[in-house]
Amino acid sequence: MKHKDGKPISPNGDKSPRIVPLTVLFVALCGFSFYLGGIFCSEKNRVEIRDVQKAVPSPKDPAVAPLQIKSVNFPECSSNYQDYTPCTDPKRWKKYGAHRLTFMERHCPPVFERKECLIPPPDGYKPPIKWPKSRDECWYRNVPYDWINKQKSNQNWLRKQGEKFLFPGGGTMFPKGVGAYVDLMRDLIPEMQDGTVRTAIDTGCGVASWGGDLLDRGILTVSLAPRDNHEAQVQFALERGIPAILGIISTQRLPFPSNSFDMAHCSRCLIPWTEFGGIYLLEVHRILRPGGFWVLSGPPVNYEHRWRGWNTTIEEQRSDYKKLQDLLTSMCFKLYAKKDDIAVWQKLSDSSCYNKLSNPDVYPPKCDDSLEPDSAWYTPLRPCVVVPRPNLKKSVLESMPKWPERLHVAPERISDIHGGSASAFKHDDSKWNVRVKHYKKLLPALGTDKIRNVMDMNTLYGGFAAAVIDDPLWVMNVVSSYAANTLAVVYDRGLIGTYHDWCEAFSTYPRTYDLLHLDGLFTAESHRCDMKFVLLEMDRILRPNGYVIVRESSYFIDAVATIAKGMKWSCHKEDTEYGVEKEKLLLCQKKLWYSSNQTSS
Repeated sequence: MKHKDGKPISPNGDKSPRIVPLTVLFVALCGFSFYLGGIFCSEKNRVEIRDVQKAVPSPKDPAVAPLQIKSVNFPECSSNYQDYTPCTDPKRWKKYGAHRLTFMERHCPPVFERKECLIPPPDGYKPPIKWPKSRDECWYRNVPYDWINKQKSNQNWLRKQGEKFLFPGGGTMFPKGVGAYVDLMRDLIPEMQDGTVRTAIDTGCGVASWGGDLLDRGILTVSLAPRDNHEAQVQFALERGIPAILGIISTQRLPFPSNSFDMAHCSRCLIPWTEFGGIYLLEVHRILRPGGFWVLSGPPVNYEHRWRGWNTTIEEQRSDYKKLQDLLTSMCFKLYAKKDDIAVWQKLSDSSCYNKLSNPDVYPPKCDDSLEPDSAWYTPLRPCVVVPRPNLKKSVLESMPKWPERLHVAPERISDIHGGSASAFKHDDSKWNVRVKHYKKLLPALGTDKIRNVMDMNTLYGGFAAAVIDDPLWVMNVVSSYAANTLAVVYDRGLIGTYHDWCEAFSTYPRTYDLLHLDGLFTAESHRCDMKFVLLEMDRILRPNGYVIVRESSYFIDAVATIAKGMKWSCHKEDTEYGVEKEKLLLCQKKLWYSSNQTSS
C-alpha cells in the first residue's frame, strides 16, 4: 500500500499505539457493511445471469436436459377475429397518419396487446378446393366478403354463384380476360417466353389474376396488395393457391432485396407514380433486376384513346405521360415496347447512364453508401437511385441462366455471404434433396394436391423450395431480418421470398398456408422471440388440416410439442434422416374446429 505521495507504508513499521476516534470507527464499520452488501448483491446478480444463460443453452451440448414447460390450453378468440391481421389491423388505423397511406403499412401491436387465443375459421368453413381447379373458384364461406363482389363484378374480377366465388380472369384493363392480356404482353416481351423472365411482382394486384395466369407460363409472381377497402385481395389469391403478401409502397421499402425481380407490373393499380418526387418508382427501380422490365397498363398509357373514361382531359393525360416518361428516363429506364394499353420500360444495366447521376444538379441523385441497398425491414424510402453494382455482371437479366437451369447454378451474389461459395451452395442443394426425400416418407401428403401453399420460415439459400420444385406447390422463402442476407440468392435462383422478423406477425391473412416448415428457428431466435407467440402466429396463418414440419434441436422439440397440443394440433416426434439424437423432427397437423361462440380474446 502507498501514501498519496507514493511512499510505501510498512505494515509493521509504526509500533506506537493509536487512538481511533469513535466517528472514524463508525465510518469504517459502515463502509465495511456496504462492502459486504456489495459482495452479496453482485453474487446474487451473477446467479441470475447464470439462470438466464441456462434458459437458452447451446443445443450442441449433449449434457443439457431438454426444455420443459407447463402445458397450456389456449382459448378461442372471438369470432370478430376470424380475419385478424395483427400488424395491418384496420381497428388501429386511426392511430396513424393518412399521409401517403402510412396507416396501411405494418404497425404491430405492443406486447401487452398480443392475442393469446386461437383464431376461429368462419362459420361454414370447408377445406379449400384443390389446385389447379382452385385458380378459378373458391368457397364463399372461406372468404365471405361481399364488398369486392358488388363493386367489381362488372369488371369480371369475380362473381358469386351458389356456394362459390368464381374468378373469370377479368380485370379493369383486360376485359377480354387475363389470358389475352398476357398473350399481348408476351408479344411485346419475348423474354417472357424463353425462361429469361422467371420472377415478377404485381403491385396493387386485385385478385391476382395476372399472377395466377403466369404460373402456367413458368413465371412465379409475388402479388402485393394492402389490406384496404377491397377487404381481401391477398386472401382471395392465397385461398386459390396463388402466391401473395400484404404490403404497400408508402414510406418504407418493400421487404425484398435490391436487384431481384425480373419483372414488375401495375395494371391500373392507382399508385401515384410521379408524385413525391417519383419515390414509388424509385422503389420499383431498387427491387428490379438490371435488364428487368416494368409494365404499366392504365392511365396515362394510351391516353389518346382512353382519356374520356378517366374523368380528365387529354391535355392533363398528355402532361402526365410526359412527366412519367421523363422521370423514368432520369432513373435509367428506357421505353422498350408499347402497344394499345400496355407500355413496357426496361431498367438499364450499363453504367453510362448511372454515372451521370453523380452530377450534383441531377434529380433523382445517386444513393450514397450510408444505406445498404438490401436493407428492407422498416427501412424508410429515400429519394435516390440505388445504382446496380458494376461488378455483378452475371446478375443482369440477360446474363443469367434461363429457367429452369438457373435454379441449380450458384448465383454470383453468394460470394457476398459469409461462408458462401459455389461448393457450399451445391452442398446445401444435395442436403435438402436428402431431407425432402425423408420428409415425404414421414408426410405422404407432401408432393400431392393436399399441399399447395408452403412457407419455409427460415431458409438459407432456398434449398427446401428447390427440392420440391417439381411438386404442385409453391414456397414463400422467409429470411430473418436478423440473419445473414441470403434472400438475394433465393431470388437469383428463380425463387421468391421475403424478409421477416418472427417476433412479429407475418403479413398475411389467417388460414393461408398448407405447410409451414422451419429448420432450427427456435435455436436461432429464442433469445429474441417468445416461442409461444411464434407458435400462435403459425397457428393463425396455417389452414385447418394444414401441416407443420419442425426441425429443431432436441432441447426445444418437447417444449414445441407441449405448446402445439394446447393449440389443438396433433403431433408426433420422428428421427431426422441421419438419426442423430441432438436434432429431431416434429410433424404436426392442425385440426379443423369451429367456434363455440365464445367471446374470449
